[in-house]
Formats: sequence, structure tokens, C-alpha cells
Amino acid sequence: MWYLAVLLALRLQPVSPTAPNRQPQFAAANGTVALAFGSGDSIWLARSTDNGANFAQPVKVVDLPKLSLGRHRGPRVVIAGNAIVVTAIAGDLYSWRSTDGGRTWSKGTVVNDKSQASREGLHAMAADPEGHIALAWLDDRTPGGKRLYGAFSSDAGAHWSKNVMLYESPGGTICQCCAPSLASFGHGEFAVMWRNVVQGSRDLYTMRIRDGQPAGAALKAGTGTWKLDACPMDGGGLAFRNGELFSAWRREHDVYLAEPGKPEIKLGTGMDVGFAVNAKGAYAVWTTPQGIQAHVPGSDSPQLLSKAGAFATLVALPDGGMLAAWEENGAISFHRF
Repeated sequence: MWYLAVLLALRLQPVSPTAPNRQPQFAAANGTVALAFGSGDSIWLARSTDNGANFAQPVKVVDLPKLSLGRHRGPRVVIAGNAIVVTAIAGDLYSWRSTDGGRTWSKGTVVNDKSQASREGLHAMAADPEGHIALAWLDDRTPGGKRLYGAFSSDAGAHWSKNVMLYESPGGTICQCCAPSLASFGHGEFAVMWRNVVQGSRDLYTMRIRDGQPAGAALKAGTGTWKLDACPMDGGGLAFRNGELFSAWRREHDVYLAEPGKPEIKLGTGMDVGFAVNAKGAYAVWTTPQGIQAHVPGSDSPQLLSKAGAFATLVALPDGGMLAAWEENGAISFHRF
């Protein structure tokens, strides 16, 4: 049975009169929920200390000319140890960190060690409580096609490793403009997901990462395939629960959920999936022509969260709840399950 969610009467109004709030991303740990988003050429962060019921006024992290923003591009945020770390791409991949709850921010650090290699603007980040952070991005340093590259930190973003090529497709390129995803297993172990190009199919693949290096084979998600001679500009979501890996993603016009040891199941029609898990199970949110829809554990059909909006995201909250956010009419709207 689906239980009615509590709708927050909360909208984060545009921080700029000339640019909308775009591409919200969450992190939650240590009693804090951090929301990063872009507006024009600026990156902002809003912080909640009551499990997302209320957010303080957004603080500007940085002005970043030529900020990549839109279609899953934009800032990413994690909470690692006692630091909040924000990353974004403007040709190069930059990181900033705050150790005072997001009030002040360090000078930006360039993570990619080949200039402009991350210029596609698509990346992912994940962290664990011990201060390990993983970054993954679509990389252009090698002529002829995109590769999946990564960089890692063991000190909550104070320093970054040398860049590591995580995956090179046998077809010469991974999907050229689909955002990757990362999830933390804990203790410095991660999983990464990206859309591949193999024999004319553009399916999602996952791989474990250990000690900053690929650990194991790249595995295709799902039993079906998507034959497509184009980039759909759509990635997916990845999460660990009880040591097992869950994912949600788009194939053709539909959204699917993949649980360990089971065939993928169709959740509904749409695109641009946000995904997270908690003790109750897997949650997904996505965009349809009718608005933002959601899957919650135990539901038989999608639930409509809003008749407008796009690019929804999810975060599992410290109190066991789940919080969604999405772009809507220049603002960011929220929904708490």
C-alpha cells in the first residue's frame, strides 16, 4: 500500500532576478541536509538542520564563469567527515570545501590533471563518513571518444589523487553526454554507473572501485537493451542498501528499477531519474509530460508529486525519511516522504 507523503510548504525562490535556480543536488549526514544548486554563473548552498523541514538562506559558494549547468550538469555536493565539499565544471572540474557548515569556502582546486579534459560538464561525486570521496566524469583527453575518469580523496577533499581512467569502451567511446553516478559502500569503497556504447546499444553499466582503482568487471544493468545511434542525455541513480547495489535508470521511454538478484522492473514512463534508498526500500523520482512522478516502496503505480517541474533529485534523511527536490518555475520545490 502507498502511504500519502507529507508535502512541504517550502519553495526555494530564485536567488537571482535574472536567472532561475537549477539542477538541485543533495547530501545528508551528521544531522545536516545540504542542498547545492546553480543560478547563472554562480553556485549556491542551502543548509537544513531539521531534516529538510526548513532551509537557511542560501550562501553563495562561488561565482564561476562559464559554469556547466542544465541536462544533469551543475554542482555536486557531499558531506565527508566534518567537511562539506562542492564540485562543478567550467571546462575544468573544480572543488571547494567548507569546515564551518557552509558559511565560508576554500579557494577552488582544479581536480582534472589534463586541462579542459572535463569540458563535457558531466560528473558525479560520493563520500563516506570517514572522509573518503570519489569523483567520476566524462573525459575528453583521449582523441576519438570519451572515457570515464576519476579522482579520489582520503582527507575530505583537502587533496585529490592523480586522475585514473576507470573505463574505456571496446567501442571506442562511452555515451557522449549521459551523466555518471556514484555511490559509497563505506570505508573508501564505491560503485560507479555510466551509460556505455557497445555494439550499437546504449545501456547502463556498473563497476566497483576500491583504493581508487577499478575492482572487478564492468557489468551491464538489466536484461534488456537499448539500440540507439544517438545520446539520450540521461543517466540514472545508484545506491547501496545492506551491502547490495540498487539502481534506477531510463531505457527508451521508460524508467526501470534494478534490485539485486532480480530482473529490472518498469516503474513508469519518463526520463531524468533521481534515486535513493533507505530502510524501507528504493525510491525514485522522474520527469514526465504530466509533471514529477515518484515510486515509493510498496507502491503499485507512480504517484504524482507536481504537475510541473524537471530534474528531480532525492536524498535519504538522517531521521529515516526521504526528501525530493526539483526545478519548478525558476524556483526549487521540495517534497518529503
